[in-house]
Amino acid sequence: MPSRNYRLGRRQAAVDHTRAAILKAARDLLASGESEVSAGAVAQRAGVSRITVYNRFGSKAGLLRELAEAARGAPAGSRPEPPPENARDRLKQRIAMSCSMWSADPALFRRLEAIGNLEMNAPSEDRALAEELATGDQLRPGCSLKEAEDVIGALTSFEVFDRLHKDGRRSTAAVTDILIRLVSGILA
Repeated sequence: MPSRNYRLGRRQAAVDHTRAAILKAARDLLASGESEVSAGAVAQRAGVSRITVYNRFGSKAGLLRELAEAARGAPAGSRPEPPPENARDRLKQRIAMSCSMWSADPALFRRLEAIGNLEMNAPSEDRALAEELATGDQLRPGCSLKEAEDVIGALTSFEVFDRLHKDGRRSTAAVTDILIRLVSGILA
């Protein structure tokens, strides 16, 4: 019996194409303002079966989580900047990066937030940065570690970004400048 030649490259390309089609379909449904984004509706729009959606993402929640992850990824062709050595500068860079991320697709993030699937902040990163600022005596006197952590989390959140930027009322750069001025309230 002749052996079958498998072309893993083609197979992987097909898997990647299907995954991208499902994510695009989910994003399009969310962007269109559909009140209910079901796995069936996503599958129909992507041209795949509902089972394929579940096989790729496990559940509707898994699909939405991956969609949020994909949306907050770095823009195509961009290279991440190396982190500054100073914690204060890293905090400013983190604010700028979060503003850039949120501005990439605010309508999608707004919709994900509305259906309760936006877990975009990283509390452990907020805590680590607050601890580093405290260790370097860069927090203002009387500012607790918890207060610094909460302020960092708030200033890098989509809700705060969206409030300041909504519908292009302010540019991303202007929002970044405002948030960097606000963070000075916890710094020495």
